[in-house]
Amino acid sequence: MNLHIHKAVFPIAGLGSRFLPATKASAKEMLPVVDKPLIQYAVEEAYEAGIRHMIFVTGRTKRSVEDHFDTAYELESELEQAGKTELLKLARSISPDDMVCSYVRQSKALGLGHAVLCAKPLVGNEPFAVLLADDLMVGQPSITSQMVQQYAQLQSSILAVQDVPREQTDRYGIVSGTSIDNHLTELSGIVEKPAPSVAPGTLAVAGRYILTPSIFQELSNTPKGAGGEIQLTDAIAQLLKKEKVFAFRYQGTRYDCGSKLGFLQATVDLGEHHPQVGAEFAAWLAQR
Repeated sequence: MNLHIHKAVFPIAGLGSRFLPATKASAKEMLPVVDKPLIQYAVEEAYEAGIRHMIFVTGRTKRSVEDHFDTAYELESELEQAGKTELLKLARSISPDDMVCSYVRQSKALGLGHAVLCAKPLVGNEPFAVLLADDLMVGQPSITSQMVQQYAQLQSSILAVQDVPREQTDRYGIVSGTSIDNHLTELSGIVEKPAPSVAPGTLAVAGRYILTPSIFQELSNTPKGAGGEIQLTDAIAQLLKKEKVFAFRYQGTRYDCGSKLGFLQATVDLGEHHPQVGAEFAAWLAQR
């Protein structure tokens, strides 16, 4: 019985069309919130949870993500020669010595479920986390840490969820089930982006998952669904017929950085709390 999560999957092959023209030649995951790209926030969250093997499901325009987590010999050499020790330490902290990064290509745009399936050879037969970098999530401890703690007790797949206004149910996967306590719900159903009039509730899946390896079998057998894509939601719906799946109301804040509004909200909130510029930025905002 595996009580710990050792691997995290980051599906990052999407085109980021909602941020054009900024993403025409750059990976959307490299868009910075204050001074760190979105993907680094997600990787740091997984690392805080004790995960050390990061698996990136990439596309042909994502080389900048690989470069970001690689060693930058020229940069480090220049910083070292210039005696800029703090900046050198910062550059090296992006990819700690005990962290392993692996990359696999998603050659066809077949959706989130297909992206997760692409990671199967690297994940193997063990539970794993999935983090969507578009969702910048802030919590103490981190959202993934909270879910890893839950997994140690439940030994079942867990989905991060939050309550959303009913008029927004068509933006999310919506779950239904039996409430166990204020934070946990045992799922009986999940549906992808239902119209508000037919949604089974308002408990929506956020961009964090812990999945058992059984999900790969379901993904392999899942036909194309909404948008002609293999939907992770559809595979989870099949999985919960065979084993327990739980929804977890996390403690923290989620920013939908796949949208311009959410990205701006994250930039302002994190900017106000930044250790270097936060106080000055907050004072500037207050004067406007």
